[in-house]
Amino acid sequence: MSSNLNRSPRLPKLLSCLLSSRWRQFPLKWLCYKIGFEEEQVLRKQLSRTRSQVVWENCTRSEEESNLSNLSNLSNLKREMGSPPVDLDLDGSVLEGGGQILRVAAALSCIGGSSVTICNVRAGRSTPGLRPQHLTGLQLLREMCAGVLQGGAIGSTEVRLTPSKIVAGNYTADTRTAGSVGLLLQAALPCALYADGVSKLCLRGGTNAEMAPQIDYTLKVFKPIAEKFGIHFDCDVTMRGFYPKGGGEVRVVVPALKELQALTMLDRGVITKIHGRAYVAGVLPFKLARDAAAAATRTLRPQIGDLDVDVQAVQEKDKAYGNGNGIIIIGESSTGCLFAGSALGKKGVSADKIGTEAAEMLLANIGHHGCVDQFLQDQLIIFMALAKGTSRIRTGAVTLHTQTAIHVAQRMTQAKFSITKCEDELNVTYIVECQGSGLTNPNL
Repeated sequence: MSSNLNRSPRLPKLLSCLLSSRWRQFPLKWLCYKIGFEEEQVLRKQLSRTRSQVVWENCTRSEEESNLSNLSNLSNLKREMGSPPVDLDLDGSVLEGGGQILRVAAALSCIGGSSVTICNVRAGRSTPGLRPQHLTGLQLLREMCAGVLQGGAIGSTEVRLTPSKIVAGNYTADTRTAGSVGLLLQAALPCALYADGVSKLCLRGGTNAEMAPQIDYTLKVFKPIAEKFGIHFDCDVTMRGFYPKGGGEVRVVVPALKELQALTMLDRGVITKIHGRAYVAGVLPFKLARDAAAAATRTLRPQIGDLDVDVQAVQEKDKAYGNGNGIIIIGESSTGCLFAGSALGKKGVSADKIGTEAAEMLLANIGHHGCVDQFLQDQLIIFMALAKGTSRIRTGAVTLHTQTAIHVAQRMTQAKFSITKCEDELNVTYIVECQGSGLTNPNL
């Protein structure tokens, strides 16, 4: 944030002091109320100075206009609150140092009503700063909570989100790249749950993208487990999109709820079913899907005995934009646990290798005898933190993404996490326990 914000001669000396970098950690709304200034007037003065003094160095013109339009929402926040929201600063370089911090922090900012500033955005990545996917997600949340987003531009390494009330409505987010729609949903879903009604999301980008859960994983693994928290949403894949063009579209309908229920998943039971889909889209030959499915089945068979394996080969036709291929395989247990292995086709990589990679990933995820796989771990943390009561999940090794989500959740909520290592003769598992904050939806 630019220090030029502190040098305006037009503001009273006391207010200038309060707006200095030393004092910006305190809630601006509360301070303005205490010293007798109208919140909207002060915010408008700050925003008007951005044009001449470039306070938001990375803010685009359209974003600035959206921020101005949301001022009325901010000025209508209740002043009579017992204890005002506390502004928070987070370092985006800690632990996994990527987009996980942005998604969890921005969502919790909207839900809890606290402004959050994140510096060193994605410092742990080869290309630091906001990429289109991350910026699109932040802009979506800004719209959902009628808030103000500062530093919202590609490459920005510092952003600040100041939320207002989460409002149900129709929202569209388009990465205009192959950026993952699954990751957009990860950020938007918690916010939609705390709106004042039903939210409808149109998310565009890559439905099956690298370094992100495929939309099939979201539907077949994440969604059934999320329902154990009391979360119910409909998700329709209207168009699949692949790297590098993107062009996919997913429509999601999310009813708001009053509060989340605690989750307990400690007993894995036995694996009872394995199924999946190997797919091709565009001009790619159907043989790629058949070969991937066959290779996955061959890899699984020696490890699972007589258990039935059903991996279907699918040709995506009318609902696919561009060319792509991949596979996802899902294992179900007798107690309702779900695990997955997946892989995406790449130029120069055989379909056999893609199928084998997915199968080996699934075997690793069911081999530790935990109840959630390595990809579901971190996605559950924010809901455990918000839920009423104590949640417990048994898993394999705790991933860096999960540790990062816990770090942010504990900074931004009253939730308390603990991790316990459990060993027996054959397996090592970990129990992640959370005393949830029990946050109820103030908008219902």
